[in-house]
Amino acid sequence: MEKGKYRLIILLSQLGDFDSLEYAQALVADMPRLRAAGISTLAIGIGNAESAERFCTFTGFPKQNILVDEEPTLHRALGLYAGLKTLGGPWPALFLMCAGIGSPGTLSEVLRGYTGDRSAPQRIANNETISISPFPSVRGSFFRRAGGEGFQRPFELATIRLRNMIEVLSNLGTYLPRDDFITQRGGTYLLDCDDILLYSHQDKGILGFSETMAKPLSFLGQYLDKN
Repeated sequence: MEKGKYRLIILLSQLGDFDSLEYAQALVADMPRLRAAGISTLAIGIGNAESAERFCTFTGFPKQNILVDEEPTLHRALGLYAGLKTLGGPWPALFLMCAGIGSPGTLSEVLRGYTGDRSAPQRIANNETISISPFPSVRGSFFRRAGGEGFQRPFELATIRLRNMIEVLSNLGTYLPRDDFITQRGGTYLLDCDDILLYSHQDKGILGFSETMAKPLSFLGQYLDKN
């Protein structure tokens, strides 16, 4: 792991999980600020070398900043939420979690992706084109007409999540070499150079990788503002 004044260690869920993709995209967008503030970043996800390669290519997350484990070894050691368990196995459990069962906050966060959020930043530039094949591509200017600009417009985040979902479903075998742990949730830890824990968050459900989903990296504000 790179040396820095602070170390941000993120335990991702399965690399094909909505949370992992969305969290990585948020980090990539702010990576220059993190580096300028001396915050080194390491992500540890559930998957293998092939899923990590695909994940980094799609999200833009630096390959040198990610480690993978085919089992949630560290997740278990840290007591992170393993997700809902059902007699039918991991897939029925995952679908129930997507419906908010054993996954608090999921439904409201899904809804926020459709209704928009004036407290969250704009996600798609007006001149950007979002490819969501087999559906028609969407221009960023569409969202400006739908609700304005300078904040998260209606359907804007939902469109990004749809693109992420299409990417995973189109490459499911790569992203999910095993499906045993698809309900496993992750966590976030910020340490200083002396390994003193400054911040931690343990995910409680799907689309719950941050306490402030409108601005997922707001917990870093005081450290970014020092520079």
